Amino acid sequence: MLILTRKLGETIAIGDDIKITFLDFSGKQLRMGIEAPRHVPVHRGEIYQAIREQNQQAATSDLPLSSLWERLTKK
Repeated sequence: MLILTRKLGETIAIGDDIKITFLDFSGKQLRMGIEAPRHVPVHRGEIYQAIREQNQQAATSDLPLSSLWERLTKK
């Protein structure tokens, strides 16, 4: 893990395409702005974990494709 110290308004660059700017600090909360290309997903850690778990559940589902197709086309 790389640990950096930055002042408000300063940035961190990750590669050529991602920039993190530290905007505000109040109590225990830090506000950051993240600039990244649209194809790079940016999520809070807990949201990213939930997405991974849902994807894993979907990948290991025992539903037959015909049942899935019926669910998708049911109106």
